[in-house]
Amino acid sequence: QVQLVESGGGLVQAGGSLRLSCAASGRNFNNYAMGWFRQAPGKEREFVGTISWSGDHTNYAESTKGRFNMSRDNAKNTVYLQMNSLRPEDTAVYYCAARWAPKGDTWTDRWEYDYWGQGTQVTVSS
Repeated sequence: QVQLVESGGGLVQAGGSLRLSCAASGRNFNNYAMGWFRQAPGKEREFVGTISWSGDHTNYAESTKGRFNMSRDNAKNTVYLQMNSLRPEDTAVYYCAARWAPKGDTWTDRWEYDYWGQGTQVTVSS
């Protein structure tokens, strides 16, 4: 069982940066693949990025490639999402998610993840 708590959201101007954190409680965090997803009002929850348990493998949505970067600190049970060059269309509630993946797999489909945080709001003003 893993509990996830996101933080770091807020209001930022277009072109600015934010770093989101996702703190995990529970055992064996370093065996979990982690994902970030986001959901804007009236839209489906969409994939943002994913990182393997070791941090060696990452994958990003086309809309976030080159602007967003995921990292993790397994000693702190925390995964990060560094968001740069933010755009108004990045406005959404951002969720982190976890799935047991000791072999290094990652997933882009939200239905593959077993544990979710409560989300943190990111608002980008134009």
